[in-house]
Amino acid sequence: MNRAKDWLVQAEKDLEMAEIARNAGRHEWACFAAQQAAEKAVKALHLHLGQEAWGHLVARLLKELPLEVPQELVEKARYLDGLYIPTRYPDAFPEGPSAEHYGPLQSEEAVACAREVLGFVRAQMA
Repeated sequence: MNRAKDWLVQAEKDLEMAEIARNAGRHEWACFAAQQAAEKAVKALHLHLGQEAWGHLVARLLKELPLEVPQELVEKARYLDGLYIPTRYPDAFPEGPSAEHYGPLQSEEAVACAREVLGFVRAQMA
């Protein structure tokens, strides 16, 4: 049974959560949810193409696809990869909780990057 659609649906839900968190001023969670949305979307595409995908680096997952991926999208994925750990763990910074290190600028960029990754995946799975 191929679960690609399930992964894509969850990616869409994660992107919705990123928007909700962003609108609530929880920018660190918006950034993390955006990264998760992109990761799950790319894993959905791997499954759709009949292959397994492991790991959490969206850029690497994109590069492992057996199709042409625009370099600009890989760069946006790299931005999201940088949000995977520090948005959740206070010891990623010399001081202060993660929430103090992310604001509207970062969450807007993260959501926009995730939206582009999901758009690419949707187009490939259509």
